[in-house]
Amino acid sequence: MSSIKEGMQLLVFILAYPFLWIISILPHRLFYGFSDFVFFLVYRVIGYRRTVVQENLKLVFPTKNSKEIYSIEKKFYRHMCDMFLEMVKSMNLTKDQIKRKFKVLNIEVINELEKRRSILVVCSHYANWEWDVSMNNYIEAKGYAVYQKIGNKYFDRFIKRVREKWNTTLITQQQTVKTVIRNQRDGVTGVIGMVSDQSPQAHKAQYWSEFMGVKVPVFNGAETMAGKLGLAVVFLKVSKVKRGHYQAEFIPITENGKNTVENEITETFLRLTEQQIKERPEHYL
Repeated sequence: MSSIKEGMQLLVFILAYPFLWIISILPHRLFYGFSDFVFFLVYRVIGYRRTVVQENLKLVFPTKNSKEIYSIEKKFYRHMCDMFLEMVKSMNLTKDQIKRKFKVLNIEVINELEKRRSILVVCSHYANWEWDVSMNNYIEAKGYAVYQKIGNKYFDRFIKRVREKWNTTLITQQQTVKTVIRNQRDGVTGVIGMVSDQSPQAHKAQYWSEFMGVKVPVFNGAETMAGKLGLAVVFLKVSKVKRGHYQAEFIPITENGKNTVENEITETFLRLTEQQIKERPEHYL
């Protein structure tokens, strides 16, 4: 049975890969023209999760009127289509191209910290987190990105290969602590990137907090790891400058997780993420 499943996974990958490759080499105007077409299908024709998006926007922005909600909703879907296609674009982006498209404003924050200790860089599902890993082009330390494995092993290998172009080693959440401990034992400084705004199942949550005016279960694994292992923690704020172009800014949270009080790192991360969303809500997934 497993061989049949594996064969189907391979078939899906073989059929999809040429299509993805063609999209990735499209020139700028054609590429975003295709994104506009996808937006029309997803938003106008299929109406993918529009009711859910509308309800969520009304929940977190109760003072906005229907016209304002509609405007954010429409911009969100347009950005979402751009962002997922930009993931595909990564296949054929060179290092020089990604540096032009994803600019880092203050890499000196990381460069100074990495001289002293390993760093945990936390970010949210905002703007284009897929290109966040390109920050490793600017650092001296060994770069890691925490990711979730994809069920189709062929796509999983493909995604790893694309992301690792930017001097990045992909590790799963389960491998993260072991990797940091091994690095500390061997005297290796690492910069670990982690998207930290997922929400656990309510019955598994160890911590709850208010986020965008709603009480929600929150993962606090980043704080736990930073506290136990003495990691510096930095928030990565990414802004969309224009279509296909982003800029990143590092905001220090702590130089040593051992020197923080309980929930300080988690709460600071949540407030920084909230601030980012309120500035441009359409860029948050």
